[in-house]
Amino acid sequence: MQAAQAEPLLLDLGWPSYQQRSVDRWRGGQHEQRQDTIVEEVPISLIYNGVPHVVMLATPTNLEEFALGFSITEGIIKSPQEFLSARVYNRANGIEVQIKIPEQRFQCMSDKGRNLTGRTGCGLCGASTLKQAIRQPNSVVGDLSLSAEQLHAALIDIKQQQKLNQLTGAVHAAAWAVPGQGVLDIREDVGRHNALDKLIGFLLRSGKDLSAGFVIVTSRASYEMVQKTAWVGITLLVAISAPTGLAIRLADETGLTLIGFARDDQHVVYTHPQRLTHSN
Repeated sequence: MQAAQAEPLLLDLGWPSYQQRSVDRWRGGQHEQRQDTIVEEVPISLIYNGVPHVVMLATPTNLEEFALGFSITEGIIKSPQEFLSARVYNRANGIEVQIKIPEQRFQCMSDKGRNLTGRTGCGLCGASTLKQAIRQPNSVVGDLSLSAEQLHAALIDIKQQQKLNQLTGAVHAAAWAVPGQGVLDIREDVGRHNALDKLIGFLLRSGKDLSAGFVIVTSRASYEMVQKTAWVGITLLVAISAPTGLAIRLADETGLTLIGFARDDQHVVYTHPQRLTHSN
């Protein structure tokens, strides 16, 4: 598959990713009226082989990548080659992504029973059984080596590349970084798991070597963030905030290096520390 071109922040047609709104701002007892930039969250309906599957609230950018990443990390398809096509349609009340997958994979979806709304902050919304929600990825393997200096250089990079968040202050980012090269690609969304699915979709679509780099997310490391990262074989996940206990247990079981509280000149390594090196 060819690398997808990043969509502009403001779509030429259909739903914008942000809007301008007049607001009253109060600070230090002083009042002013000014224009503010507000991020949009839009219902995105993922429709497989003509049948609606789930509606996610997301930022309306990079939707084909989002659909591919979601399809892979949710176990709907096994490889990018099974993502046969995706067409995006703007509707009056949201966006439809019409996805074509092999009929065999589509038939397996009937057992999942997932056709609920996925709220912005929910990564497991719509799963109807515990088995669907708590899926165990295969073990990850790889000899990635990351120095603390390279990690913190990448953390500086991600701040500079969060263009939509710089405008709105309201979106998460998931970034792909390679030791010695910094942050190479970034995707943003109001939902942390949506941003990660967009990034994973991009990486798979463009044929990146997933053993060569690591992922940074500007959120907590909840269970589904570890699950999605390990599902595609990435060996190291860095989160700006804290991990959950379930996320740590899954990372430990799958062999993934999980780092939390990564900010400024600090970080905490929770699992498999052998991939991170320190000069002292």
